[in-house]
Amino acid sequence: MKIAVVNQKGGVGKTTTAINLATALAASGKAVLLIDIDPQGNASTGLGIDRRSRDCSIYEVIIGDATLAEATVSTQVPGLSVVPSTAALSGAEVELVALERRMHRLREALIPASSYDFVLIDCPPSLGLLTLNALVASDAVLVPLQCEFFALEGLSQLLGTIERVRSGPNARLAILGIVLTMIDKRNRLSDQVANDVRAVMGAQVFTTTVPRNVRLSEAPSHGLPALLYDYRCSGSAAYIELARELLQRVDGMTMMKVANG
Repeated sequence: MKIAVVNQKGGVGKTTTAINLATALAASGKAVLLIDIDPQGNASTGLGIDRRSRDCSIYEVIIGDATLAEATVSTQVPGLSVVPSTAALSGAEVELVALERRMHRLREALIPASSYDFVLIDCPPSLGLLTLNALVASDAVLVPLQCEFFALEGLSQLLGTIERVRSGPNARLAILGIVLTMIDKRNRLSDQVANDVRAVMGAQVFTTTVPRNVRLSEAPSHGLPALLYDYRCSGSAAYIELARELLQRVDGMTMMKVANG
């Protein structure tokens, strides 16, 4: 299954979620590929891929200068590979406009990725052509949502974009779920926003929530997922539980597809 990890707002734990969820899925025995399609390249850095060693990246794959296999590199996590990002990707939004099938470039590039159980795509904090490529290429969307005042306002805009993709280039796109991040139990606002999101989105919100945790913030500076940096911290425990819940949801979606023919 191909999953786009999306939120057009920055600083919501999107990349942290992509890295640690991918690690937890790999630890459960799944073959996982993480696509870093954010020009900032933080997912690549957080998995220990040095910027100087990124000779081939998702940029070359999207514009057609390299294959997916040529750009894929292994990580310190058994079962987890990554297609890194470089600064060159920042110009891709402009270059894609002139290319044929500009919204389908990533989808076509990922055809050889069928050997992976999961492909997670870490998207940039915008709703531009790179994110649209990810939505067109994916089977489902995972939305990390920070529990702060403007959370629902930004979510509404994202859901509108998803609906437009569904009605056009990717009718199969599903919402896998919304994961509430940066929960601070000492802050009454976190509980209030979480309750508001659950009231509006219902069962689409994962039961598992991700707390504010200093170890989650420290891990990327060591080039490690939090699950390797500190397996026992509350952030790692949350992503292990989120992976379990995600696998259950994916099994349920698969059963529904089979039942519906």
